[in-house]
Amino acid sequence: MPEFTLPPLPYPYNALEPYIDAQTMQIHYEKHHGGYVANLNAALKDYPSFFEKTPEEIISNLDAVPEAVRTAVRNNGGGHVNHTMFWEIMKPGGSKEPTGALAEAIRSTFGSFDALKQQINDAGLKRFGSGWAWLVLDSSGKLSVISTPNQDNPLMEGKKPILGVDVWEHAYYLKYQNRRADYLNAWWNVVNWDEVAKRYEAALKG
Repeated sequence: MPEFTLPPLPYPYNALEPYIDAQTMQIHYEKHHGGYVANLNAALKDYPSFFEKTPEEIISNLDAVPEAVRTAVRNNGGGHVNHTMFWEIMKPGGSKEPTGALAEAIRSTFGSFDALKQQINDAGLKRFGSGWAWLVLDSSGKLSVISTPNQDNPLMEGKKPILGVDVWEHAYYLKYQNRRADYLNAWWNVVNWDEVAKRYEAALKG
């Protein structure tokens, strides 16, 4: 039977140090993301037609998921999609800020790149408990910053995620303990702006 699989990590566990430590990366990727994939497969094992869809398609239309497994699919499908994106939008030694059309859109929407960072950091800090902070493109083609609880994804609200930062404690606690603000500030050093720009351009095209 087909199954969803854990995608390979694009870099070694220690590649994002000193900002994200190797132990956190390994546990986060293998145990947390791996767990979401395993639990998503288990939830859908009696509904094989869903394995013909992408995880993004599934979480974009949760009403089509049988009610008996909808919560499990929301949590674990969201966790799979969120983390797949999270690994891809980070890289060691990336450029420190966006360029091109994305940079222009950020400036016109938020006033400056620093203002965008502040909004995302604020959204991450104000998310009570576990969740994510996002830069999204809405249905009108406008950028905005939102946060979601748990493993919810903006696709569930009809928005397209361009960038997302994980603010679950498992993403930072080994290194930063309860200092979520320190983690968020450090995270900007590992953003893969080339990948974020690709996601922005793809979202604009629909």
